[in-house]
Amino acid sequence: MNLPFLRHLPGLGSRPICRIVSTAAASATGAEAAIQHLLAELPELLMAAVIAHPSGQVLASYTTEARLWAGNAAAAWSAMVQQLQAAQDAQDQRHEHVEEVLTSLASQQHLLRLAPGNQYFLYLATDSHDSNLALAREVMRQSIDLLFVEL
Repeated sequence: MNLPFLRHLPGLGSRPICRIVSTAAASATGAEAAIQHLLAELPELLMAAVIAHPSGQVLASYTTEARLWAGNAAAAWSAMVQQLQAAQDAQDQRHEHVEEVLTSLASQQHLLRLAPGNQYFLYLATDSHDSNLALAREVMRQSIDLLFVEL
């Protein structure tokens, strides 16, 4: 029997929505603190995640929509960063490094920011009508700094 209202009850087969989900490594790296900072500064965000690179392991995440789930795409994001870095190497731009990747969709903005050392990256999705890209970029910079203060 299909009972749709059961999907909205916590812990009954649905993914956690509107709460931070983290691994044991999240507190050691400051990943959870970085997500909390993003939520405090950008309460309208759709999704945020801290991902270990290049493994693609999600250390901490937050989402407001079940279809935006960091675990589903983290490996692909990590592979995308590796491809961008390989393209830079192929163009003999080894002295440069990828800091940020922006993907603009019709209704959303997705921003990926690499931490210094390329061990982690922060991923953020916002509604393009409800958020300011410059503000989101600045908050991401602050969150990356927070991530390394706790290391």
